[in-house]
Amino acid sequence: MVRQASAWVESPLQMLCAVEAHHAGLLGPQTLVVPRAGLRPLRATRKELRRLDLPAGLVLDEPREGMPRRVQAVGDAFSGKVQMRWLTSNPGRIVIVDDGLATLRLLELLAAGPYRPLLRARATPSRTRALLGLAAALRLRMSRVSVFTALPVPDELAAAVREAGVDLVRHDFAWLRAQPPSVHGPAERTVVLGTSLVRNGLVHRDHYLRWLTELAGREPLAYYPHRREDPVDLALIRERPGITVHDAGVPAELTLRGLDAGQRVLSLPSTAITSLRVLLGPRGVEVEPVEVPDDWWTSRAAPDLRSHLTGASR
Repeated sequence: MVRQASAWVESPLQMLCAVEAHHAGLLGPQTLVVPRAGLRPLRATRKELRRLDLPAGLVLDEPREGMPRRVQAVGDAFSGKVQMRWLTSNPGRIVIVDDGLATLRLLELLAAGPYRPLLRARATPSRTRALLGLAAALRLRMSRVSVFTALPVPDELAAAVREAGVDLVRHDFAWLRAQPPSVHGPAERTVVLGTSLVRNGLVHRDHYLRWLTELAGREPLAYYPHRREDPVDLALIRERPGITVHDAGVPAELTLRGLDAGQRVLSLPSTAITSLRVLLGPRGVEVEPVEVPDDWWTSRAAPDLRSHLTGASR
C-alpha cells in the first residue's frame, strides 16, 4: 500500500508551492494538501487550482482546523503549532515550501548552525517560545530536510545550507507554467501588486497612497491587494480615480499568468517579483521592482531589515 503524504498549508503561496513540490516528486506518488480552515484566501486559491489540471496523485482536501497527525510538508517553519508537531511525531522526511521572505530567513538560520532557534524576524519571544524554536531546530538536524524554493539564494548561502545537511531544491513553477494562461487578466497596461509593508508599520501610509495617486494620474492602474492589507487602506485606494482594485486572495502567480507583452507589473519589495518574472518573462511582460525611497520607511524598519527586503526582490 502506498503511503499518502500530507502537506499543511496556511497561505496561498504555500498551497501553490505544495502542488509544485508534489509535481517535482518530492512528496511521493500521493499527496493530500490540507489547507488551514477559516482563511478566505486559501478557499479562493483552492477553488482556482481545482480548475486546472492538477498533477496525478494530488488531492486538495477540505479546510481543517487542525493539521494532520503526521505532516511531511509545511510552509511556515516558524509556526509554534508546526514545531510542536515535529517534536511529537516522526515525520521522516520534512519538505519546507516557499512562504515568502520567511524562507530566506529560515535558510540563514539553518546555515548558522544547529543552535539557532527557529524564530521569526523581529520576534520578541518568551523563554518558552525560544526554547521551542531551539528544540525545533535540533529536531530538523535529526531529520531529512528539503527546502523547496523558487527564490534566488546567494551561492554562499546555498553552499552553507547544504553543508548543514539540508537539501536545497530549486524550482521554476514547472507545473504552473504548463497550465493554460488565465483568461481573466486586467485590461490596464500597468498592474500594481499591493504590499503588507504599510500594515506592518514599515512604510508610511501617506507616502504609499500619494505614490499610487500620482501613478494613476498618468495612466489607469489595476491594483491587486496583498492578502494582509488593511481594509481601511483598500477603501482609500478604491476612492482614487484611475485605480481598479481587484479581489484579493488568489496568488498573483495564478491570476496574472495571462498578461500579454506590453503590460507590466510594479511591486514594492516582494518575493512575487521573482516568481512572476519566471512566469511572465517569456510572454514579454516586464516585472519591475519599485525601490522604496528612504523617507517612506518608518522607524520600525531597521537598516538590516530594509536591506533584506530590498535584496530579496531584485
